[in-house]
Amino acid sequence: MQRLVALLLCLTAFLSASSEGASKGPRLDDGRLYRFRYGVELGLNHPKGTAKGSAGFQFSSDVDISLAWRNPENQDDQLLRVQISNFQIQNVAQRSRKNNIFHDTTTESILGREKLEALQRPFMLLWRMGKVRNLYTHKAEPMTVKNLKRGVASMLMMQLNSGKMIEADASGKCLVEYKATKDQVVRTKRMDSCKNQEIGFTTHSQVLGVSEKSTSVTVITLQDGFIKSAVAEETHVLSTNAHQTTAAKILSRQSLFLLEVASGPVEAAGKDAVSVVKSLDPKFFSVGVISEKGKSQCKGCPSLMDTWKAIRGQLEPKSLSKSSAPRSFLTLIQQLRKASKAEILKVLRNCSKTALPQLVDAVTSAQTASSLSAMLEFLDFSKADGMMLQERFLYACGFASHPTESMLQALLDISKGKIGSNDIKESVVIIMGALVQKLCRKGGCDLPTVIAVKEQLLAGPDSTQDEAEVQMYLLALKNSLLPEAIPLLARYAESETGAFSTIAITALQRYDPLLITSEVRQALNRVYHQNRRVYEKNVRAAAADVILSSSPSYMEVRNLLLSIGHLPHEMNKYMLSKVQDIMRFEMPASKLVQKAMEDMMIHNYDRFSKLGSSSAYSGFMTRGGDVVSTYSLDILYSGSGIMRRSIMNIFGQSNGALLHGLQVAIEAQGLESLIAATPDEGEEDLESFAGMSALLMDVQLRPVTFFKGYSDLMSKMFSMSGDPINVVKGLILLTDHSQVIPLQSGLRAAVEFQGGLGIDISGGMEFSLWYRESKTSVNNRGALVVVGNVTVDADFLSVSLEVSFDMEAALDFITTVQFSNYPFLVCMQMDKTTFPFRESVSKVEKLASGEPFTWQRSREQLVPGSEFPLHQENSNMCKKVFDSSW
Repeated sequence: MQRLVALLLCLTAFLSASSEGASKGPRLDDGRLYRFRYGVELGLNHPKGTAKGSAGFQFSSDVDISLAWRNPENQDDQLLRVQISNFQIQNVAQRSRKNNIFHDTTTESILGREKLEALQRPFMLLWRMGKVRNLYTHKAEPMTVKNLKRGVASMLMMQLNSGKMIEADASGKCLVEYKATKDQVVRTKRMDSCKNQEIGFTTHSQVLGVSEKSTSVTVITLQDGFIKSAVAEETHVLSTNAHQTTAAKILSRQSLFLLEVASGPVEAAGKDAVSVVKSLDPKFFSVGVISEKGKSQCKGCPSLMDTWKAIRGQLEPKSLSKSSAPRSFLTLIQQLRKASKAEILKVLRNCSKTALPQLVDAVTSAQTASSLSAMLEFLDFSKADGMMLQERFLYACGFASHPTESMLQALLDISKGKIGSNDIKESVVIIMGALVQKLCRKGGCDLPTVIAVKEQLLAGPDSTQDEAEVQMYLLALKNSLLPEAIPLLARYAESETGAFSTIAITALQRYDPLLITSEVRQALNRVYHQNRRVYEKNVRAAAADVILSSSPSYMEVRNLLLSIGHLPHEMNKYMLSKVQDIMRFEMPASKLVQKAMEDMMIHNYDRFSKLGSSSAYSGFMTRGGDVVSTYSLDILYSGSGIMRRSIMNIFGQSNGALLHGLQVAIEAQGLESLIAATPDEGEEDLESFAGMSALLMDVQLRPVTFFKGYSDLMSKMFSMSGDPINVVKGLILLTDHSQVIPLQSGLRAAVEFQGGLGIDISGGMEFSLWYRESKTSVNNRGALVVVGNVTVDADFLSVSLEVSFDMEAALDFITTVQFSNYPFLVCMQMDKTTFPFRESVSKVEKLASGEPFTWQRSREQLVPGSEFPLHQENSNMCKKVFDSSW
């Protein structure tokens, strides 16, 4: 018992001592002047670059600190007088005389007399318990000068005991952790917690986005309860997720070393800090400790029209698959974001017809209030003759990197007004679904316009009897990914209309598997097993795909496998290929499939020896890099050997995030009469039809029809030129990241990462009765450019770093079917051409006047072309096709 009492007494004494220590902060002695040497280094470089290769600058100066006033009622409440002198500027890395922008300059010639005088003018700090609570300086001082003074003040942030707290300095309000010993304090910021007044934006897709890793540590050495030295190092590394070597590093160092302690002014008398400040200098004004944004002034910068005239030749249709097109596109967007509505309209109205669609892509992608207003005034949706430009505007809205509520409201207003083209009416509603998804992902699901559009889309399919309108609303819901739409989509999955079922089922496949409930899977199982009615093969195949990818039960997998052998001829083969692909590619359902196949009733020769041409295959396009890219090719034929459905998918995956980069689906039906064949069960009365549907960067686009009806088929068959039909053509802003990083030194880094894609997707279907051969093709041409730029502009001097990569590629998918003999010969080919991949880094240092220093490096490599592998049966079939062709 005595030991327990003694332990409690010791613990109480310890807590009392800790409490007493915590209540005491660092203090300055009255009548003393503390002279420090202060330095700031700023460097921009590639993360793997050496210190010698950095672009940047460094400041150095003397800093005198003295006590101006101490609160008589609280000794830790102090007012400090701070003065900067002997300010010098030089390179951060050694430069030759030729490349040294500071050669033959003086501090006054760089800053100007006004800024130098303002910088050396004393300022005041309210210092309470080691924390800078306020900063007082002249209100009329230049913003850059105020921020540099805030940087000095930030080095005085400290406390003498360990702990965590939220505090503000020049970089913003952050969670800070202190670790204190007798003679040293380590101050570490949690950079992910920092908040400042800057509002930036980033791409909604993590795969296409930008990652940031930041650290900030200050090590303070103490002497007599005050700072002997303080060294701070802050780093920010920003990289594109798609290619992480396209990255930039910001390194900012600050140092404060005590030179001497001498006699100084005595403290002033007063009851509060504000009255003392005013008594010392009536012009002093409270400005806060967080750095402020200065007004950007660009002297001699080109106007929007000048920029457009310089680059418009690169935005002609013939150049879209070249890297110069997306690079010019990104340059134009930067100018458009600074332009007024009147300037934008002037360029739109003075543009050639061939370049105008690409200009519409850029103006819409700028995503400013001025650019949106200009587009709405320029386009007249009541007229059908402007359909191409109207659709380019709508698609650019769908691909918007950070859409606003006003953009969605604009589309809602258009949908309620007069629209001259039915195709545009469909596109408006379909793209509204894409904007709803992006706004909801940003937390804007409760915005008034989003709520209104959600209600319209959810009520849409049941509000009309028009088949085209029902499909339009289902496609919009497919884009929206609204969880509340799942029951509606499950109901339409069982529709008697094959087109409704296909859209609803493929929409369900886009949802997170966790949202596909057992009730939804029951509906899909009823479709696949035809419990209530007969369905088309492509509908049943789509239902099987969703079941197998949505955490199915063992019995569901077992029943699917047992159905093989009792399905239509080609569907048997398709399901066999799908099951084998799941096991080979180790998809989520592979373990259940393997378990079910242990049963010999399922896994036997009779069931797994079915012949046919249909197939399903998945593979890797790239593996082991920053982004894992996969592809899949599914093709389903009718019993007569004519292609029924062909789907090509390309996915990108990075850090657990998935991007559906591309899907091109071609469907054909009702063509059996051309070769006097018998349609499959449930497809006897289908109208002749062929069309293509594309999904690009997670956005479902309006489907394209090749022909519809027997008469349309015959007319196009005899007039068919073999030229592909355009599905998507234009420029897309993929990566779009903008932020300002306020540094603890008071400097500010502006970060911009943009990625542009020039794309040309076309598809076609050739059908020859004479040669008894059909050929479908999907041709993808594209050029990708990603540019990252970091600029630190201190008004009187600036430094910037640009990193970029670009490439031009082509991907073709061709399916050839020869039906002169039975069984038909089917050959699928997926080819990637050899393409160049270029990377570059450039650095610039410049003063307000004089020649800048510029450094550039680039490298190029050829990525070899290849034919992506498919299943062995396809390879064997292609040999026969080409042998017979020869």
